[in-house]
Parts: sequence; structure tokens; C-alpha cells
Amino acid sequence: METFIIAEAGANHNKDFTKALKLIDAAKEAGANAVKFQTYSSETLYSKNTPDFAGYKNINKLIKDIELPREWQKDLKQYCDEQNIEFMSTPFDESAVEELVDLGVKRLKIAGFESTDPRFVDMVCSAGLPVIVSLGIGSDFRLIPHVLKTAEKYGIKDISFLHCNNAYPTPPEDVFLDTIKAMALDNRYKTGFSDHTLSIYTPSLAVAAGATVIEKHFTLDRKLPGPDHAFALEPNDLKIMVDQIRYAEKCKGSKLGFSSSEEKFKMGMRSIVAKKPIKKGEVFTIDNITTKRPFLEGNVAARDWGITLGETANKSYNIDDFIKW
Repeated sequence: METFIIAEAGANHNKDFTKALKLIDAAKEAGANAVKFQTYSSETLYSKNTPDFAGYKNINKLIKDIELPREWQKDLKQYCDEQNIEFMSTPFDESAVEELVDLGVKRLKIAGFESTDPRFVDMVCSAGLPVIVSLGIGSDFRLIPHVLKTAEKYGIKDISFLHCNNAYPTPPEDVFLDTIKAMALDNRYKTGFSDHTLSIYTPSLAVAAGATVIEKHFTLDRKLPGPDHAFALEPNDLKIMVDQIRYAEKCKGSKLGFSSSEEKFKMGMRSIVAKKPIKKGEVFTIDNITTKRPFLEGNVAARDWGITLGETANKSYNIDDFIKW
């Protein structure tokens, strides 16, 4: 299964429509499957009575300054369609859900903090679209049964849960990729990873661990003003990240026997050969047979040494002749 890669533009458009288009271009150039913005409003996201929060003295003003102008969404969606990259945006209120559904988005995303709100989860699932859900602080598995039940109520069969850490940026010792291995054992949903580390390689490690959906913030320039630029990937690094994920996909899986790249080298294995002249009807012993390269089709392979000893020759052999059944 190809990993579904979401290039998270978020608020990194800085309320500049041209920058928003350039973000779409960068995501497309990098090879991402989708580019995602965020649809929220300062009036519906935080209470006006919110005290100092996460180091911000006026969180409402911050949200107002970076919120996506709703009138852009139709044009951004159309531009994505033209560039053949999926348009996504995470909704944060009921009107955002309605707007995105009306635009014809293919799926909806529930952010980590919002996944802890049953009312909001129900609101998003009521659209009946495939959903991607970040698992909130600490990837709380207790959220999964409720979200699955809500999705089932609205007939949603395509649901993805993303392991994530809400620290921006996330230090490597707090990534806990083994969580993804545990999540991937459950076939009721797809498993993914919303990565907030500074590394371009963590997502490919997540894919190796079992993630089939990856979300990663990116920006045109880390030096731009705004809360989400400093920990985001710049376009060149986003491209490398996507390439590493595709490489990890090729390395996944398991196989017994020869791979396609090994087939031509199997003759380097050993065959059982005559150590001395052997007459027809003579018993094979450690004194008259040995093993040597190469292994050719029709030869008795060296791995069959144990079952060859004690058998009788069905023909005569000269020294170094390959033993054949």
C-alpha cells in the first residue's frame, strides 16, 4: 500500500494568497499526495476569557492574525485540482465542516486536541466522509473505541488514526515509534503518524514501523514570522522526506526464498558432487560425495546433504560430477 503523504501547510500562508499557492506548488513538486490547510476562526476556537496560553498573551489575536480567509478555500481547492494534488483542510468548527464538504473534499481531518471532544468528533463524522484522526496528547488509545463507534454510526469504513506528540517540535526520545507497531496490529483502521520532529527521516522510520499515512508541517521559509514556521520543513527537505518514505515502502515486507534481485545469483550456492568415482547402485557416503559451487537447476542442492547420505546412486558418476536424482 502506498503511503498517503499529507504536506501540512497549516497557517504557513501568513494570510498571503500567493504564498498559499506557492505552498501548493511546493507540496506537488515534493511528491506529496495532499496539501492541507486549517479552517478555523478566532471567534469559535478559543474563549474570549482565555488567559495567557502556551506562551501567548493574547491567543485570540494570534488566531485572528493567522486564520485562513474562508473565501480562499474555493480557489485553493480549484488550484489543487488543476495541479493534480488533493486539497485538504482541517475543520475546527461546524461551519468549517459544512464549507469543506460543500467544496467536495475527499476526506476530513480531526486534529489532536479536537479528537478528545466527542461533540466535535460526532460533528465531523456526521459528514460521512473518510476521516483521519490524530490521537491527541500522548496518542491516547482510549479515544479509538469511541471514534470507531461514532464513525460506524455514520457508515464510515475508511478511518485512519495518527500517532502523534503535540510538542512542537517533538524531541526524538518522545517519538515512541513502537506505538505505531502496536497500532498497526489492529485491522479496523489505517495507522499513521503526524510528525512534529525536526527530522526529515522520522516519517520514513514510521513507515517502516507500519504507518500508511504521514502528516508533516512544511513552509516556504523557516525564517518567516508566525508560530509554525520554525519547526516546519522547507521545500527541499520536504522532497527528501517524500523520497525517503517511498524508499522505505520498497524495503518493507517479508519474503521466503529468492528475491528478484537474488535469482541470478543463486548459482553461487553449492551442489552435491562426486568426491570420487561412484558406480550405479553404490550408497552415497561422506567418503564419496562432497559439496561445491555452483548450484544449477536439476542438481541436488547442498541443503539436501542430510537426506542424500544413505541413498543409492541411480547412475555412475565421475569425480566432480553433479549428483542428480
